[in-house]
Amino acid sequence: MFKNLIYSILACGLFFASASASAAVFDLRANIDGAQANAGAGTGSPATGLGIMTYNDVTGILTWTVSWENDLLLEPVTVAHFHGPAAPGANAGVQVDIDVRDPIDPSIIINPTSGTAELDVLPGTTQGADLLAGLWYINIHSERWPGGEIRGQVQVVPIPAAAWLFGSGLLILVGFLRKRS
Repeated sequence: MFKNLIYSILACGLFFASASASAAVFDLRANIDGAQANAGAGTGSPATGLGIMTYNDVTGILTWTVSWENDLLLEPVTVAHFHGPAAPGANAGVQVDIDVRDPIDPSIIINPTSGTAELDVLPGTTQGADLLAGLWYINIHSERWPGGEIRGQVQVVPIPAAAWLFGSGLLILVGFLRKRS
């Protein structure tokens, strides 16, 4: 009876592990501020922002919601983009536009703004790989800082510690039961 319970727990653990491995969806985040802008030299902008994204490395679909503090920007937002590939403190070209303007009235800035883009996932292409390697950044441009007033490096959100704890606990339990039998 006890052995069947252990096998059931193991089967469930393997099922969930394989299901999450095949999902290929990554959570990403960017903390945006003026200190990272201007190739790391900063702009002095007190504004901050946040980018929350998901990326599916099988379909190449990147989705995002980006927000910032309008009242703390030194100048009004003009455009925003994902740039890459570049390490923190380095500049790179635009990879994906972030639409910050209302489609009906382009004089209105939408904050927060959300969007979706399909990245290249063909063999030999690097958009998705560069994104997951932390080589993309979000750049919010303003009139005073056309090169970007605030910026944030995109990083993969680590797997929760609970998942690692569950897996290691399961391995210890299996080892203990094998030693016992």
